[in-house]
Amino acid sequence: MDIKETAISFLKLAGTGKVKEAFDLYVASSFIHHNQYFEGTREALQKAMEEAHRNSPNRSIDIKHSYVDHNTVITHSLVVKHEMDIVVVHIFRFENNKIEELWDLGQAIEKNSPNENGLF
Repeated sequence: MDIKETAISFLKLAGTGKVKEAFDLYVASSFIHHNQYFEGTREALQKAMEEAHRNSPNRSIDIKHSYVDHNTVITHSLVVKHEMDIVVVHIFRFENNKIEELWDLGQAIEKNSPNENGLF
C-alpha cells in the first residue's frame, strides 16, 4: 500500500469509529500532531477521536481530493455528521510508511453561503 492509500485508509477507519485499529495499523509510535485543541501526542489525539466518535459519530467521510508530494499526503474531505457537514483538510507526513505527523483543519459548511463555487 502506498502512502496515499494509507492516508485514505486511516481516515476511513478512524472516521467510522475504528480509531484504535487505524492508529495500530498506520500511526508511528513517535507520532505528533498539530490540532490546537489537544495535547500534541499520539495518545491524546487517539483518545479525542474515540470520544468524538462516541459523542457525535460521523455518518460518512468522503475524500474528494488527495495529493502526494514526496513523503507528504494532503486530503480534502467532506465529513457528514448528524448536526452538520464539515470540510476537512488533513496533511500527513510519513516516515517508514507510517504516519509520523498530522495537521488537520476543519470548517463547518454554511448552508446559505454566498459563495456559488462551494467548498469542493
